[in-house]
Amino acid sequence: MVVPILLNLNGKLNRGIIMKKGKILLSSTLTILGVLFILFGGVNVKADTVNSYILGNKIQPAEIQYREGTFDQWFGYENGVGKPEGVVVHETADSNATAENEVSYFNREWPSLQTYVHAFVDNNEIINIHSADYGVWGAGHTANYKFIQVELCEVHDYDAFARSLSNDAFYIAKRLIQYNLPDIPGQTVVSHHQVSNTYGETNHTDPDGYFAKWSYDMNQFNDLISYYYNNLKDSGTLYGNPDNNNGGNENKATSLSVKNDNAIFVPLVAFDQSNNKTDVKNRGLANNTPWQYDQQKDFDGHTYYRVSTNEWVMDSYVTSFS
Repeated sequence: MVVPILLNLNGKLNRGIIMKKGKILLSSTLTILGVLFILFGGVNVKADTVNSYILGNKIQPAEIQYREGTFDQWFGYENGVGKPEGVVVHETADSNATAENEVSYFNREWPSLQTYVHAFVDNNEIINIHSADYGVWGAGHTANYKFIQVELCEVHDYDAFARSLSNDAFYIAKRLIQYNLPDIPGQTVVSHHQVSNTYGETNHTDPDGYFAKWSYDMNQFNDLISYYYNNLKDSGTLYGNPDNNNGGNENKATSLSVKNDNAIFVPLVAFDQSNNKTDVKNRGLANNTPWQYDQQKDFDGHTYYRVSTNEWVMDSYVTSFS
């Protein structure tokens, strides 16, 4: 849950608290089925039944959508622009709002709410609405100048909860890797509750209460983030290469890094069956991020690299290969 920044009449910061839509109750709770230790793709993961459900089904996260929101307060972190220290995990405390709903709400209301975050995640979408190179207003003054901040939306069934966690963990792992940050629970990945306890500027305890309703907690979520983080760094894939027995000579996709000097994201294009090119309107790649590509093609004097299903980036935005 996010926290507004309030200015008093003297222009000084007051740390206000806002609960956007009230307290949510679920009609049922889940039974803990025990703790499992899963060896998957060479990475050990401690997981309860939710994590094992995600890993066992190899749930694929949604692609990260990059949209420029309406938040117009462009301030760097305490270490400088493009230098966050980690990620704050929020939860919306709204049982009826999807990521799209939340994006629309905060883009419209942030001037009066005095609060904003970088991204919203539900079981279907990951929507980034402010460049993570800059801070936002979501967790009190100190944390706002330290952390990227993402809100997890509430859902109502087990599969949707698992998919929302997968999306959230994927977003967090990608951000840590993007900014060359280690994965350290309690330091580079913190809940809003931990922020409240550490800095004393807010009294929020999310996402603990919402997680508890699903017999889940931050320790288990940190396990999932670490699993994704380690696999993405080691193999470029979420679930590793458990079936690879070729002595380490696996066929990996090639990686490239991208940057757009004229915007906060890099545009993507698509090609139809007749090789006509169209712009992808609702997604882009964050600046200074690495991406796997598995195909390339030449078109109109440029080389395009496929970074997702029929989503291609132009060579002009590529800064390096690895």
